[in-house]
Amino acid sequence: MPHHGNEEEHSSSRDQGSKRDEPVIRDHRKVDPVTGEARHPAGEKHAEPAVNASADSDGDALAQAEEILNQVEVPAEESVAQGTEAAAAAELKNDLLRLQAEYVNYRKRVERDRAVAGEMAVIGVLNSLLPVLDDVDAARQHGDLADGPFAAIAAKLENALKTYGLVRIDETGVEFDPTIHEALIQQPGEDIEVDTVSQVLRSGYKSGERVLRAAQVIVAVPA
Repeated sequence: MPHHGNEEEHSSSRDQGSKRDEPVIRDHRKVDPVTGEARHPAGEKHAEPAVNASADSDGDALAQAEEILNQVEVPAEESVAQGTEAAAAAELKNDLLRLQAEYVNYRKRVERDRAVAGEMAVIGVLNSLLPVLDDVDAARQHGDLADGPFAAIAAKLENALKTYGLVRIDETGVEFDPTIHEALIQQPGEDIEVDTVSQVLRSGYKSGERVLRAAQVIVAVPA
């Protein structure tokens, strides 16, 4: 087909047409597949200076903060821990002392109650035997216990009761004591300066400091 114009122009136009027809491929990979180094596209600013600037500012801030902290007196962790442990130990010691005191008081109260209960039990038994002792005294006064097995039994009974603190109140010639004597009769006496027990009508008994029964007596009073 005939054509007009310069051959070079036709060649140039053909080349441009072929270039326009070819696809354009752009490589946007950030890492070079051959060297393995990071790519920095043209026009993109390197971030390292900014990082360095930020690091410098952070370093200054940290230095300032460290200086402020150095100027403030802060108790050491060990001191705080020791103070906490000492306070806990003191509180525990106080609790133990309080518990010990409560236990000591409880033990004393239990022992006191136990002693009182035992004493009351003994007194109850002794009071129940007082009529028996009165019969023994009456038999002895009538001569029924002068000799024989019953006299020995009566003596053993009286000795056994003495081991439990039983004491007979039957003395004469002593000063009248209203706490242990019960005056049934009063008689004037010769050479008497104070009220004096002249005769015991019924023996009295006591256990320790407790009077179980007052002695019934005749009292001689000053004339």
